[in-house]
Amino acid sequence: MTRTEQSSADELPPDAAASAWRERLATTEMRTFVRSSPARLIAVGLVLLSLCGVAGIVTATSVTNRQHALDSLLDRSEPDAYSAQRLYTSLSVADASAGTAFISGGVEPKPVRDRYNQALGEAADELVTQSNRSGGDADTQLRSGIATALPVYSGIIETARANNRSGQPVGAAYLSEASNLMQGTMLPKAQELQEHRAAAITATQRNHVRPPWAAIILPLLAVAALAAAQYFLFRHWQRVLNLGLLLATATMVVLLGWTVIAGFISAVDTVHSRDRGSTPTAALTTGRILAQQARTAETLKLVRRDTSADYDRTYDAAIVELRNILSHYGSDLPGAGDVKTASTALDQWQAAHQRMNDALSKGDFVGAAAVATGPGAAEAAAQTDALDRALGEGITESRDMLRTDSSHAARTLDLLGPGALMLSTAAAVLVAAGLWPRLREYR
Repeated sequence: MTRTEQSSADELPPDAAASAWRERLATTEMRTFVRSSPARLIAVGLVLLSLCGVAGIVTATSVTNRQHALDSLLDRSEPDAYSAQRLYTSLSVADASAGTAFISGGVEPKPVRDRYNQALGEAADELVTQSNRSGGDADTQLRSGIATALPVYSGIIETARANNRSGQPVGAAYLSEASNLMQGTMLPKAQELQEHRAAAITATQRNHVRPPWAAIILPLLAVAALAAAQYFLFRHWQRVLNLGLLLATATMVVLLGWTVIAGFISAVDTVHSRDRGSTPTAALTTGRILAQQARTAETLKLVRRDTSADYDRTYDAAIVELRNILSHYGSDLPGAGDVKTASTALDQWQAAHQRMNDALSKGDFVGAAAVATGPGAAEAAAQTDALDRALGEGITESRDMLRTDSSHAARTLDLLGPGALMLSTAAAVLVAAGLWPRLREYR
């Protein structure tokens, strides 16, 4: 359509003008334009702009999601796991203290009573903390089960204590009922809750170590497309250098390199947080639980004056597994010094436990009780306290390492998200600036 025809079409009524334009679009001229160099330049530009934009958006989204996952680990998953571990320990200490108080006979020593009350209060506090956390219906049911059973347990203990003070033998039956509730219902729920929270940490770390393939492949495709576009311009227009496309390529290379380097550093920090943080923490937490299980079996054997080997088997199995954890704990891991202290305390505890069994085999219940609950530094109570304290300090050290490395992994990605958007936008602008002079040549 000539200029005169175009002017005539513009002067027509709207319906007639639209018909004239449709006729023009259907002509050979339009098909010729599609195959022309300007149309090819426009197509190349649109492809490059799309690739740069999508690469930036995908990279920013991927980085932001990964960073949010690490922040959630620090703010929720890890504190939840620590709280669940404290809940289990507090419940177990309360049960062992109740048994120790019963062994003392009559009015229990004030330190033993205070420890029971403190452990029960700490368990209640951790349940309140856990109630403010998410974790799905399964964790909610576990927490509700423990919270419902806790006042029932404490009520049965008070009944057992009252009967024990008055010398009624039925007190042992009540204590046995309370311990069965704790060992058969409350502690398994607490342990399952702790395992769920620890699994959430492991899942986050496992996902973070995997490379963000979309955030790597798309910028790489953009770089390849930019290089191909410059070759296309060279072949068709004999232009050796297009400054806009060259700078856009360099910008996307910077984004790609930044993504790979920052992602690698963040992944390495996450691996460190797993190998030197969450894995040792999980091992020491398991060891602490095993120690509490062994201590409970030891005290219940005395409470029930059991001559069978049931409690001994429970004690021995827990001690064997605990010793295996301590012996295989790396000397270069956080808390290694505390583990050595725990191993020494475990040796002395086993020696005291053997003295207790020797006394029981002779019918000397008073002597066995003195070994198991006495205040002496070489007795079982002091050594179990030392063991638990050492494991707790080791957990604190490994937990600090976990949080430090995870925080560094998250902070490494702080600027990458907004940086990806800025670089991709700059690359798109440079693409337009590089192709615009070529398009103007066809005016």
